[in-house]
Amino acid sequence: MSRGADFSYSPLLPTGADQTEYRLVTDEGVDVVEGPGGRRFLTVEPAALTQLTAEAMHDIAHYLRPAHLAQLRGIIDDPKASANDRFVAMDLLRNANIAAGGVLPMCQDTGTAIVMGKRGRHVLTDGTDEAAIALGVYQAYTRLNLRYSQLAPLTMWDEKNTGSNLPAQIELYAEDPGGQPDAYKFLFMAKGGGSANKSYLYQETKALLNPQRMMQFLDEKLRLIGTSACPPYHLAVVIGGTSAEHALKTAKLASAKYLDNLPTAGSMLAHGFRDLELEAAVLELTRDFGIGAQFGGRYFCHDVRVIRLPRHGASCPVAIAVSCSADRQAVAKITPSGVWLERLETDPARYLPEVDLEESPVVNIDLNRPMAEIRAELTKYPVKTRLSLTGPLVVARDIAHAKIAERLDAGEPMPQYMRDHAVYYAGPAKTPEGYASGSFGPTTAGRMDSYVEKFQANGGSMVMLAKGNRSKQVTDSCQEHGGFYLGSIGGPAARLAQDCIRHVEVLEFPELGMEAVWKIEVEDFPAFIVVDDKGEDFFADVTKPNPVFAIGRR
Repeated sequence: MSRGADFSYSPLLPTGADQTEYRLVTDEGVDVVEGPGGRRFLTVEPAALTQLTAEAMHDIAHYLRPAHLAQLRGIIDDPKASANDRFVAMDLLRNANIAAGGVLPMCQDTGTAIVMGKRGRHVLTDGTDEAAIALGVYQAYTRLNLRYSQLAPLTMWDEKNTGSNLPAQIELYAEDPGGQPDAYKFLFMAKGGGSANKSYLYQETKALLNPQRMMQFLDEKLRLIGTSACPPYHLAVVIGGTSAEHALKTAKLASAKYLDNLPTAGSMLAHGFRDLELEAAVLELTRDFGIGAQFGGRYFCHDVRVIRLPRHGASCPVAIAVSCSADRQAVAKITPSGVWLERLETDPARYLPEVDLEESPVVNIDLNRPMAEIRAELTKYPVKTRLSLTGPLVVARDIAHAKIAERLDAGEPMPQYMRDHAVYYAGPAKTPEGYASGSFGPTTAGRMDSYVEKFQANGGSMVMLAKGNRSKQVTDSCQEHGGFYLGSIGGPAARLAQDCIRHVEVLEFPELGMEAVWKIEVEDFPAFIVVDDKGEDFFADVTKPNPVFAIGRR
């Protein structure tokens, strides 16, 4: 038997020096005590963990990283960006300014709270760290104008909203973060359903590991992400992995830029590394898609991270994940000097251009008219036409659609409100005092695709408004029944609440909370025609793969 290689060790993901700018949250609840052998130990009280978590969840609901805001401004300044790219980027910057006021969160889907902590060997707590962190999540979501999205399974088929956004996903590790035994470091994330649903795992083989096949594969798979997770994206692609679940987790961390300081070349230590050449090639690939920042253009992605991991010879997992326009994460640390949180941008106004963009042509649609007249107006314009909507909308999403479908199956008629009004797929966050609405952006349209043909055949859902692309069955149904799907900009939920939504009332199913059927009055609500009554679908062409021959060459 041949002798194995000499022992050597590297962390699987060796990150470099921490270059984060932090702000002090508090210096209370931490102390340094002397231990055996002359060692010094950092003690951390549960209250410090709770306070840090609550403050982190507040900040990531309202503030963004400066680098993300600079990328949005870069779209506006890029002469190669499409008018739609610039319009979306401008709307997202305006949204960031409203959210930074600390009242309306930047997105109505305030997400699942995800916390990862790494506790050094010289850090002492009372052992209730997970509970203390969960309490901080609870405090943030119950005290702020955030949305409760977590459902408790009561039986295999029955579930109920927990009313607190708990449980959080909390993962704690015993390791010296950055080689510091007396430090406790964290990553806080709020992951909405739209971007979480765009995490993909593919089990591939060695055959994928050549430049031509890799680019063909990515051209096909990345187009499938579509726009329902609110681009421009921070895209992560992980190739390889010691397990499928580790590849997926690495992709999530990379999309949050947590792994930016990885090495940029591999070695026989078999650690992960970033491939900067492939990152540049994949970014250019996405700019050729034509999808752009939701409605055509170059900016499907802000940036790309490609990470190569070691793998078992018989397995080659590929994981893909995105962070959306609500790019919500922050790192934090507890050290002998106190409790520290990443400094996010509290003054995003400095990224706004000094003059307004030249607006592309917009068609005003009066929603106060009968549905037949609204459809007669919409049919005059091609897909990609920008609209401004004013008047009433009915709001209904997953559970409400399921309940209405049950009525139709039982022989009952389509509710009149679904026949008379356009339907907006959305679910609001809590309404602050003095506001007509909480943050109220669109939800993913594709989740309602299976209902469309039945609803339209019964006279409902003739005009739909949401975010993201639809399936062919929706296009076919709209062509058969004379319907339309309008795309709303995914992301600017705070701006829609402040500037566009004038009145909100519950129509039916109040017991469902944010899943109830609502009626809202909107003014100058931005939208685009995505699917029309002639069988045209804006996304049909841009989601078709093109032949790709090599990295960086088409």
